[in-house]
Amino acid sequence: MKKKKAMLVLEDGTVIYGTGFGAEKEALGEVVFNTSMCGYVESLTDPSYNGQILMLTYPLIGNYKVHPDWFESDRIWAEGLIVREVCENPSHWKGTQTLDDFLKEFNIPGIMGLDTRALTIKIRECGVMKGIIVTYTGENPSATELLKKIRKQLSISELDLVSETTCKQVGEFDGAGKLKVVLIDCGVKRSIIRSLLKRGVSVACVPASTTSKEIKSLDPNGIVISNGPGDPAIVSHVRTTVRELSSRYPMMGIGLGHQILALASGAKTFKLKFGHRGSNQPVKDLETSKVRITSQNHGFAVDADSLEGTGFQITKVNCNDLTVEGMKHVELPIISVQYYPEWDNQYLFDKFVEMLKEHR
Repeated sequence: MKKKKAMLVLEDGTVIYGTGFGAEKEALGEVVFNTSMCGYVESLTDPSYNGQILMLTYPLIGNYKVHPDWFESDRIWAEGLIVREVCENPSHWKGTQTLDDFLKEFNIPGIMGLDTRALTIKIRECGVMKGIIVTYTGENPSATELLKKIRKQLSISELDLVSETTCKQVGEFDGAGKLKVVLIDCGVKRSIIRSLLKRGVSVACVPASTTSKEIKSLDPNGIVISNGPGDPAIVSHVRTTVRELSSRYPMMGIGLGHQILALASGAKTFKLKFGHRGSNQPVKDLETSKVRITSQNHGFAVDADSLEGTGFQITKVNCNDLTVEGMKHVELPIISVQYYPEWDNQYLFDKFVEMLKEHR
């Protein structure tokens, strides 16, 4: 791996020097951290990271290479990557590409050699902030000029990131069963589609701009609103579509889809200080009192107090900060979760399939 110089500049004026890898370029985005010990391929290709620079807190990254089977989409969505150390001698029987080459293929810069523990503590204390990564081989870029670029950049809450991550046309996936759902694609992960197909549910994946009339014409048994990037308040058209369909079909919301369901019912959402990102987030099920470890990637949450009078009740809460992690409607067949159920919480898909059968 050819070594380059690199800089990370944050919007508060912090400047950190390191070693560059991946593409030689600059990348601007909201700097967030993920506490997973593995899954860097899945994270980088998760569309929910669109508009963000991803920092991985685990100290050694890239040790098992990269393989397309682990992709959650067809490209890297994170704007840039921050790590403590990249493994120089990776090994995996299935790995086909190093992390460095993977970033180069998709023109994404990375910076290593930073104290990611100290930077994580800073973000936890100050909250997420915009930043810029620059990898280069010549003279040091001007930190002052880079800071100007950061401060001109719109915040996540001002960007329509879903329009970039959603599919451009309807995609049909045959589950070889009698059930069919329309999946409103706000930036869906492939593992969510696979989880439905595995249960014999066919999937029509539609763009986020699809109207309720167009969805009805596909004659589904139910609706899934997917995960995706950014502020849920931006995608008001999806909120309108969901509201128009909510009394007609069973629904399941995941991640951003969970937040959109809440907004469609009249509730509110808010931006978390530093978000929940990682595969080790504890969630308590209020119906069973069981605690499950979940995989998460979100920077916004549903306002619990605002759910009063919406018909939704809270079913799950985050054990660390008591934010809303799950809801169900008291009258309609609608459920939602803030986290990703396709890894260690597959039972939620089974529950949704039963809802589809009951209301067929």
